[in-house]
Amino acid sequence: MMQSSPFNWRRAVILFGRLALAGVFLFAAYSKIFLPNSLFGPLPFKFALSVNLQNFAPSVEQYKVVSHDMAVTIAHTLPFVELGLGLLLLIGWQIRIWLSIASAMLVGFLSLLTWAFLNHMDIKDCGCFASSTPEPLNGWTLLRDGILLAFALAITFLAFVEARKPHPWTARANS
Repeated sequence: MMQSSPFNWRRAVILFGRLALAGVFLFAAYSKIFLPNSLFGPLPFKFALSVNLQNFAPSVEQYKVVSHDMAVTIAHTLPFVELGLGLLLLIGWQIRIWLSIASAMLVGFLSLLTWAFLNHMDIKDCGCFASSTPEPLNGWTLLRDGILLAFALAITFLAFVEARKPHPWTARANS
């Protein structure tokens, strides 16, 4: 009896889903690290990197959840965590772990945005993606992040369901 193909609909959804999530996290990291001041050359690059990360700190601090020093620490580490997570999702190694961490990060981001929105905080730039034009916190931002979270949770669930099934190449054929 011939074995089934290892590429079923669940695996296709997981593959395309993790690649899409990787793209979102990589773009978020890229936009925070490189976009606002993209200068080229060894010395200007280091200066632009420092300025970009320092410019992200007020976006973190405006939520009034952490102190100034902690906001600076988060602003200097979060883009690199997003970069690492995006790369790990892209290569596909241990995807259940990284999808779970991505979902947990999105739960944290959406919780913070919802808390700020419900408390009527005047957030001029949500800090999701750094750009030349600020993105204010509004219902569309919450909807976008909510859809992204639902997508990440669905992909994570499918990855755990698929891991419970035997792999078609290693499953023994019934004779």
